[in-house]
Amino acid sequence: MLTGNPLELFSSLGTVSLIVLFILFVCSFTSWGIIAYKWRSFTNSAQDERQFLHTYELQPHDLKKICHTAKSCVASSSAAVFLGVMDRWDTDGNLDAPQSGDRAPTVERSLPSRQYLEKVVEHIIQRQIGRQEAYLPFLATTGNIAPFIGLFGTVVGVINAFQEIGIQGSASIAVVAPGVAEALVATAVGLFAAIPAVVAYNYFLATIRKSAFQVEAFSIEFLNALTEQAQEPQEARATH
Repeated sequence: MLTGNPLELFSSLGTVSLIVLFILFVCSFTSWGIIAYKWRSFTNSAQDERQFLHTYELQPHDLKKICHTAKSCVASSSAAVFLGVMDRWDTDGNLDAPQSGDRAPTVERSLPSRQYLEKVVEHIIQRQIGRQEAYLPFLATTGNIAPFIGLFGTVVGVINAFQEIGIQGSASIAVVAPGVAEALVATAVGLFAAIPAVVAYNYFLATIRKSAFQVEAFSIEFLNALTEQAQEPQEARATH
């Protein structure tokens, strides 16, 4: 008869039940490791995002300073969009404001189309989303299959319990209860692995969607600012 000792409970399990529990424990430990890693990653990303957007809002025309801040905010998706657009917007390195004197800015020589920049932004955003979604499929998979793996262990345990009833020739509580208790351990471990994985997956997915909306809003504002900046020299020349 089983006591409250966990070691005695696990030592009484069959080979199949032990394999099931081993798989569930591996899934659980891996899920918790991914949860800790992604939590830290999203925290760093949020900090860099706030720092970059704060610099951009304070000095939207100081492209050199914004570029310097963007390079230091490596976890910011908006910073990645800014650097990606600027790499294609000004291939001659014209990040300075118009210089004093008669020399006109040469931004129009390296000016790509708005449609091209929008495609670039879309590609960068998708790449950032892919980076943020790394390892999340494992959480989704664990949340989906862990209860079924636990259920499989439970079914096997119940089968073993009925076999024991046949061997003992009795269906009393003293004979049935230990086997059923052992069988339900697999279900409990399966739920223990699945519930945190599902909660974390849904939370991280909502965070990614919120971040994507924020980056898209920044991209629209940034592209409009660049378009207006490019039109100013042309309008100035048209008036002369």
